[in-house]
Amino acid sequence: MSVPAAESLYFVALLPDEPIQQEVTQFKQVAAEQFNSRHAMKSPPHITIIPPFKLSAEEVPTLRETMATAASRLAPFPVQLKGFDRFGQRVIFVDVVMDEALRNCYQVTAEAFHQQLGIKPDDRPFLAHMTVAFKDLHRKVFGNAWAYFSQQSYERTFNVQSLTLLKHNGRWEVEKEQAFGR
Repeated sequence: MSVPAAESLYFVALLPDEPIQQEVTQFKQVAAEQFNSRHAMKSPPHITIIPPFKLSAEEVPTLRETMATAASRLAPFPVQLKGFDRFGQRVIFVDVVMDEALRNCYQVTAEAFHQQLGIKPDDRPFLAHMTVAFKDLHRKVFGNAWAYFSQQSYERTFNVQSLTLLKHNGRWEVEKEQAFGR
């Protein structure tokens, strides 16, 4: 009787440059310290392109090929961050301005992951965002947290030049960056 191979948890994202990572991490720290929402601290600031999925070690070469395929079809593009928004009363995030380049990045990547790995795109529409507080943000403090973040002015633009693969090792860590090929 064979033992099933251990699976690891991954996701694919766009990461901002270091200064913006530091700024968004400061927002996450405010959420953790003032509103007791620490879960977002478990990953670097990012825009999720392919949500978390499990793969066995045997599938990792195909995962790397899939990343290369998707990235080869993409060209660098700017991403604009503008203010804060929320999903209901559970998630607060830095808002990302949706444009054609960002939609294309999502579609190209989702198509490659579906064709090469059988990972189906999320049923929900793609709404790019950078999470500041979620999961553990209690409804009792949501109003105060939203009052705080909705008053903050934040606008930045950064250039995306690669897809980033993150792996869960107790917390999310960068496993691989795949530069765009166009």
